[in-house]
Amino acid sequence: MLDKLYQQYLEHENSAEFIRLVSQSYNLGSICRLARYGKTISRRAAILVIGFLGDYAENDVMGMALNDSDRAVRMLADHGIRDIWSRQGSPEHRSSIQRLYQLISRHRMQEAIQLANRLLAEDETLSEAWNQRAIALCAEGDIVGAVEDCCEALNCNRYHFPAAIGMAHCCLQLDDMSGALSGFRLALQINPDLEDVRTHIHQLERKSEN
Repeated sequence: MLDKLYQQYLEHENSAEFIRLVSQSYNLGSICRLARYGKTISRRAAILVIGFLGDYAENDVMGMALNDSDRAVRMLADHGIRDIWSRQGSPEHRSSIQRLYQLISRHRMQEAIQLANRLLAEDETLSEAWNQRAIALCAEGDIVGAVEDCCEALNCNRYHFPAAIGMAHCCLQLDDMSGALSGFRLALQINPDLEDVRTHIHQLERKSEN
């Protein structure tokens, strides 16, 4: 049934109808099992559904899918897991994380830092609050603080490859080539389809040989 609904979705690209029909036949627990153990097309469909319906409780399922044998599953997981990260915590926390995104996109970094401070004072496990504060701190010139926040994001969420990439770029600004390599390698380990990261690793490895 799930495979058939997914094929219909590919033909018509009606995501709302796809989710409605899937929800009539499957609960999220069943979808997660299919994401891990189903055949290829079932895994693709399941990861797509989790991206639409899941929250942070499904982070491990999505994180493991980043290393799936099927490239389409990996691509769907790469996209969907970012939505999952914004759905951590209470409804108020989720709303504040969305506000963080907006502030940073508008280059209002001091406001973003203040909001992230309040969020983390309430819940230190909010990995996206750590990551967004790291972005803001880096933009404000506090590179060491940004590296620390990237590490905290990864401590909270071992699949947070953007935090690993951010940490690597901050290490480059600190002329810490070893730290940068470690960050890029960790990001690639989490998400093996990051070709830009692979290029950075090759470049740094060549420099270290000279």
